[in-house]
Amino acid sequence: MSNVNKVVLAYSGGLDTSVILKWLRDIYQCEIVTFTADLGQGEELEPARQKALKFGIKPENIFIDDLREEFVRDFVFPMFRCNTLYEGEYLLGTSIARPLIAKRQIEIARATGADAVSHGATGKGNDQVRFELGYYALMPNIKVIAPWREWDLLSREKLLAYAEKHDIPVERKHREGGSPYSMDANLLHISYEGRHLEDPAAEAEESMWRWTVSPEKAPDAPEYVDLEFANGDLIAVNGQKMKAHELFAKLNELGGKHGIGRLDLVENRYVGMKSRGCYETPGGTILLRAHRAIESVTLDREVAHLKDDLMARYASLVYSGYWWSPERRALQALIDHTQQGVNGWVRMKLYKGNAIVVSRDSKTDSLFDPGIVTFEDDQGAYDQKDAHGFIRLNALRMRIAANARARRGQ
Repeated sequence: MSNVNKVVLAYSGGLDTSVILKWLRDIYQCEIVTFTADLGQGEELEPARQKALKFGIKPENIFIDDLREEFVRDFVFPMFRCNTLYEGEYLLGTSIARPLIAKRQIEIARATGADAVSHGATGKGNDQVRFELGYYALMPNIKVIAPWREWDLLSREKLLAYAEKHDIPVERKHREGGSPYSMDANLLHISYEGRHLEDPAAEAEESMWRWTVSPEKAPDAPEYVDLEFANGDLIAVNGQKMKAHELFAKLNELGGKHGIGRLDLVENRYVGMKSRGCYETPGGTILLRAHRAIESVTLDREVAHLKDDLMARYASLVYSGYWWSPERRALQALIDHTQQGVNGWVRMKLYKGNAIVVSRDSKTDSLFDPGIVTFEDDQGAYDQKDAHGFIRLNALRMRIAANARARRGQ
């Protein structure tokens, strides 16, 4: 079909990518390298290796990489330094994983001498954009094969028929109908889309949720958790310092236990349509609130407001696949600069679906001065008469405008 000698396929071992593997071999007649990323999705990945071997993939062409620490340290934490939310709610659990997968896929392409990469994202979704913008940013002349934009297997039924025709092993869950949802999981979140959720008027089924108990069934007693930050990043939970991915796994465990982090959202996809998704982000929900809490005592007011102004732009860049863009890198440099003094601790109360900040402080970088803010005698630390001139100066333009309207009789 084209001059492709070797392709690196982002391979999960599921129905879609197993069909793609066979389809690539038949249509492109090229050597195939499979790449499976462990981002903390909680699934056994060794079956992907065994399936690839059964398809005739050479052992040296099968890559299963543990990327959990890099994912949290180099992608999730930098994003949380900006307190990033897309459209005010979504913590970008799927979006932030794609640039890392693209990065590793390109690294494998270079190492194996591949001249093409392939993914299983559909032509309706955002992931095709995120993957491919990453590919081109890191390897400008790479050939990209997107089967869903080329073939006519545009439904689950057609995929199953193709698999049966070509003796592709299909798990029983697919034959028997499987989950009614399309799901994506990593250490930051698990998402659900499709089938039942395609009706925005239908309430999500309780049986759908996998990581969190319902708030009604959460423990009746609150649990207090201490989070410690250094340069804007989480470094310890309840006094225990761990690797980044271990810290996040701990937050997920705590949040899930207390029913924290569920979200039902209709979002605006980058490709132009509205899409409903449900998300569980227990650890991320706790971390976002704790991070804002430590910033509240350590960040200058105008710097904090500037960060809030930039957050929506930053979120849009991540959502839209521009992680590797110069503008995202520039924003990141500014955000990281603001985090140099974001050091201290936050105590959270976890209770019935809520992550509540109860206290926070910084021994070295706090800008909170009790001697100035007190309602008691401040010993002259703040002269309340100063407020008069401040108010008069800030009101001047409005007074001038009001006088002008009076002259016009308005």
